[in-house]
Amino acid sequence: MGKIISIVNQKGGVGKTTTSVNIGAYLAYFGKKVLLVDLDPQANASSGLGVNHRQVEKGIYDVLIGECSLFDAVIKTKQENYYIIPATIALSGASVELVNLDNREFRLSSALEGVKDRFDYIIIDGPPSLGLLTVNSLTASDQVIIPIQSEYYALEGLGQLLETISLIQNNLKPSLGIMGVAITMFDKRNRLSSLVKDELYKYFPNKVFKSIIPRSVRLAEAPSYGQSILQYDPKSVGARAYEGLAKEIIELN
Repeated sequence: MGKIISIVNQKGGVGKTTTSVNIGAYLAYFGKKVLLVDLDPQANASSGLGVNHRQVEKGIYDVLIGECSLFDAVIKTKQENYYIIPATIALSGASVELVNLDNREFRLSSALEGVKDRFDYIIIDGPPSLGLLTVNSLTASDQVIIPIQSEYYALEGLGQLLETISLIQNNLKPSLGIMGVAITMFDKRNRLSSLVKDELYKYFPNKVFKSIIPRSVRLAEAPSYGQSILQYDPKSVGARAYEGLAKEIIELN
């Protein structure tokens, strides 16, 4: 039975999509069968894996509103063992449309039910908001990974996110757990980065991943080539960090 993990943070620009794409790439590299669900209307995970979301006929939006089955929307990426359900432009209106549908908080959960046993990991790249799409992402998941950048406002908004997770646990998905916090965009020359890291260790004792993702030009460049960092520059420090993070995730399961 596959493990479903949401990568969630309602703040934009924290390395959420970079983390989703590259965790998926390394889990696949380690022989796991991986499905990445792009639930962000910006479709950056899709384009970051070389999928042109403007040319996609069926995406996660069509699955959520019941227009097609999940299998119809799955696309194989360039990497072995790695599959994606892309986002399309239509997804930006999904929150409004979902409001009027039955079972609106569980549309994604129901759709994934039939494929869970076909993948070792299903990674959901959530949107940078706390609306219905994020609720769908959380109710479908076993666990959550929260990427947090090591910058001044890093902890701002975190309380709101934890409150949302807590509401989901209390009302919709009691078994939802926080797998861990991934520190992203870390700059070891910057004293502030280290202070934020120390703050996170206090805030989340035993929940911060040891693999810290550095601020890296190579990580930033890779998506423009439609590649994960594993394909683009596997020897870079960013690649080694995501490799380590994927190993930690495997060890936790």
